[in-house]
Amino acid sequence: MLYLLLADGFEETEAIAPLDVIRRAGMEIKTVGVTGEVVTGSHGIAVHADLQIDDIFGKDMDGVILPGGMPGTLHLQKSLKVAAILQRCYKRERMIAAICAAPMVLGGMGLLKGRQATCFPGFEEKLEGAILSEKFVVRDGQFITAKGAGAALAFGAEIVNYFAGETESGKGQEILAQMQTPGL
Repeated sequence: MLYLLLADGFEETEAIAPLDVIRRAGMEIKTVGVTGEVVTGSHGIAVHADLQIDDIFGKDMDGVILPGGMPGTLHLQKSLKVAAILQRCYKRERMIAAICAAPMVLGGMGLLKGRQATCFPGFEEKLEGAILSEKFVVRDGQFITAKGAGAALAFGAEIVNYFAGETESGKGQEILAQMQTPGL
């Protein structure tokens, strides 16, 4: 099971677009409220989370996804439960994906040292030890990072490709083509 962690102030597009792509691929994913059952995004869109963070705490998982946005990223960064989940995924070599400002959570924990990564411009110094990339979506081992809302569909596609064992032109891109995504 994949889990998409939502905290008040998350960037809606960075959460919902990848969620949609992943579900279109037939993969199991649940939204998880870090700050409550109903989580409100940075643009006032409220989402009723499938689960609460306590429901998944200590459980095994296939991967975890962190949308960016402010102050959502700061709420994720301050959560000891989020940190514990990320450490558990890291140690068990499960996928960890973060977009926009959210890679700073991983950088602050030292998880990106020696890894290629990207983030929203201006947050680069928060990716401690990462090898910075200008690409919109970067996959390095168990980590997938992306620049921002404009890369949200490609971010979702790369998550699908990760689990399909494929790279850039895999199942994720097939889904984007079916969605009539420009540039494919």
